[in-house]
Amino acid sequence: MTKKNNILKQAAAYPHIVWAVLFIIAPLLFVAYYAFTDKDGKFSFANIASLAQAAYLEVFLRSVCFAFLATVICLIIAYPIAYFISRTSQKAQKILVMLVMLPQWLNFLIRTYSWMAILEDTGIINNILGIIGIELHMINTPGAVILGMVYNFLPYMIIPIHSAMTKIDPRVLEAASDLGCNPFKVVTKVVFPLSMSGVISGITMVFVPSISTFYISQKLGGGNFDLIGDSIERQFQTQYNYNMGAAMSFVLMILIIVSMAIMNKYSDEEGGVIV
Repeated sequence: MTKKNNILKQAAAYPHIVWAVLFIIAPLLFVAYYAFTDKDGKFSFANIASLAQAAYLEVFLRSVCFAFLATVICLIIAYPIAYFISRTSQKAQKILVMLVMLPQWLNFLIRTYSWMAILEDTGIINNILGIIGIELHMINTPGAVILGMVYNFLPYMIIPIHSAMTKIDPRVLEAASDLGCNPFKVVTKVVFPLSMSGVISGITMVFVPSISTFYISQKLGGGNFDLIGDSIERQFQTQYNYNMGAAMSFVLMILIIVSMAIMNKYSDEEGGVIV
């Protein structure tokens, strides 16, 4: 019976293995192949070496900075929201989590276009501010791009942090209060360390799509701020330089893997509660 169960378990794993090979491993191998070959299919480091040019380095640096700022802002906004949700009743938590995820049910393009209508010089905000004689130029700016990232990826920060907080035993918080911790210390020295796994997951889930996005920068940045995703798309869609596009994708992939490895390392070294 045990041998039969093992065979069934192995058989159940085969579809997942096939899926991973076809849609994860194979595409990565294609990216690596094109990244290290020229247009004639000959092995070459030229594509990778050309990324050391100042123009490409500026794009990578800008992408990292925008993604970092968006991630920090998401964390600052998401943490108190997740804490508030976790302190409500089970029924209220379900409703509030649904409200957090509700915007994600809309198409990504529609959400981005909506922000264009809000931030334009003749948009909703400027129409309201125009009543008191104020006009702000918000569209096609770095702030608009970062705002688009924060809006679209904020739920990916809230949900894992909330999930980690709901696993904290309320008796631990009561014990901290009994031992002399004020509410601020309870959050900073008890809740935060115990929810660190959710924070790490949230940072990863926001930083990765932020650094690789291209549609947000095109629509809310007006194409004035090239990010890595924009450059990769241009190589494939307009310049038809698949080798250079693959090289940029390969470097981006390495950058994301390194970021995730660092996050996982900190997650594994998560400390205990300090009271």
